[in-house]
This record gives sequence, structure tokens and C-alpha cells, in this order.
Amino acid sequence: MDRFLYLAMSGAKENLYAQAINNHNLANANTHGFRQALGEAYTAPVRGPVYDSRDYVQTGNEAIDFTHGALQSTGRDLDIAIEGEGFIAVQAPDGGEAYTRAGNLHIDALGMLRNERGLPVLGDGGPIAIPPNETLLIGTDGTITVRPVGSAPNALAAVERIRLVNPDVKSLKRTEDGLIRAGDGQAPPADANVRVVTGMLETSNVNTVAALTKMIELSRHFEMQVKMMESANNVEQNHNRLLAIG
Repeated sequence: MDRFLYLAMSGAKENLYAQAINNHNLANANTHGFRQALGEAYTAPVRGPVYDSRDYVQTGNEAIDFTHGALQSTGRDLDIAIEGEGFIAVQAPDGGEAYTRAGNLHIDALGMLRNERGLPVLGDGGPIAIPPNETLLIGTDGTITVRPVGSAPNALAAVERIRLVNPDVKSLKRTEDGLIRAGDGQAPPADANVRVVTGMLETSNVNTVAALTKMIELSRHFEMQVKMMESANNVEQNHNRLLAIG
């Protein structure tokens, strides 16, 4: 009987975890460049001193779905979207390098180029600083060109080039701070083949209809596991009554 109970208990526990993953995806359905998380469940035997007598349900490490989102036109000069494969490199709060597909950039009061989370955007020489300018253009290769304040209309100057990378997505992981990083901790080299389009932003790849349907499905699975636990408890109580009679 305990096997029945433990199996139902582990199933309910992992269903709650799967619901948390799905809810996190739904919460970021409108986050630009967000990549939904996937939870994979499997059975794992419980190792005993003699032989494996129990199987539990386990959810593996969260995988990331790197399917591309749709591109939306904004017309804003500091909005960029990756065309095809690749990522924009940003500086994480701990000083390390992280990667994003969200290209809604802005320039802070000190002239630093940052993404929507306030993280500095990286160039070939580190965080990018933008000098005072009258116009700013971002080329398809990530090169930032400005016309300094007070200069002639044709006096353009290249400031820096946004660091664009294209690592193997299988080597990437999402850390607890929600940032995507290289799994081995080694920053990949810049890739000259990665292209960006200006005046566009990439949407999240979360399918809200599918996520809502999955939410209902997971809720029903959880209720089924709880009912199994209740059934195991009822059967155990009946066994105890029979033993008491004897």
C-alpha cells in the first residue's frame, strides 16, 4: 500500500512543480525575447539495501525552448531584433556575461547602453558608452554609428559594435536570476554572421492558448494524484479495521 501512496505523492509533488514552470511561462508571455521553459518528467527507482522497490516521479532540469518568437515593428531606433539565430551579449549583475534576445535598449543618464532589465549591453571592448549625439543608427552587424552634437549632417562616427554571439543552444542554461548563460562558463566568440534589424522587437515564444490548456491539464492531474492518495488512505483504514476485528 505504501508503494501506491508514495507514487501518488511524488506525482502530486512534481505536478505542482510543472504548474510552477507553466505559470512562469504565462507570466512572461508578453516579455520580449523570452524563451519558455520545459519540464520533463520521468520515473526514478528508489535505491534500497536489497533491491529497487519503489518508483518515484521526477522532473528533470528545466530545458529551454529556443523556438523563435514573432517580430513586431516599433519604428524606434534603439529597438533591435536578432534575424535568425544568435543572441545579444549583456553584462550580468555579477559581472559575468549573459545572453538575451530582447532588444528593447535605452541609454541611461550616464550614456551607458542598457537593455530593458537595466543590464549593460556589451561590445567588443566591454560595456558600451554612447556619447552625446543628435542621431544614432544601429547597423545590421550591430555597429553603432552616431552624429555627434553640433557636427555636420555627414559627420558620422562609429562608436562600438554590439557583441553578437551564436553559441550552440544545447550548451546554454538559464540561471536562478533568469539570465541565459553558457553552461561551461566560457564566453563564446563574437559571430560576424549574426544579423539584427532595427525598429523591431521579438516577442516571447510562449503560446498562451497552449499554456492555458496545459494549466487545466496539470490541475486535473494534480487532483487525480490527490484522489489516489485519499484512496490509499481509505484502503489502509479498512485494513486496520479488519485487523482490529480479528
